[in-house]
Amino acid sequence: MIVTPLKQIYHPKGDIFHGMKKTDIGFDGFGEAYFSTINKNDIKGWKKHTKMTLNLVVPVGEIEFVVYDDDTKEFFSIKLSQNNYKRLTVKPTAWMAFRGLGEFNILLNLASIEHDPEESVNRKLEDIEYAW
Repeated sequence: MIVTPLKQIYHPKGDIFHGMKKTDIGFDGFGEAYFSTINKNDIKGWKKHTKMTLNLVVPVGEIEFVVYDDDTKEFFSIKLSQNNYKRLTVKPTAWMAFRGLGEFNILLNLASIEHDPEESVNRKLEDIEYAW
């Protein structure tokens, strides 16, 4: 049995709760898992990863994910929740933002690589026009 203390990171729009990194004792495959909260009506994004593939699951609350493709100028939107329990896979180079819809919202990201602040790019919400 292994008990590992986990990091919690404060964010004014919702906190991040780490789940597992591939370097943790007991790890058997994938890059990293973490939980993140998003407050009702708050929006996090736009963010584009250059190497990481995201696998997003919403076990608590409801979250609207919006993915934007720079090349085609097209948006894809999906609301995930316990009632629409699916995994959203987002490949690198797509812009993504998400909004909390429920009173309390948690997502799980099963990432293909460990978090690396050098492999992602952020933009302001108003930089990509979307009707939230």
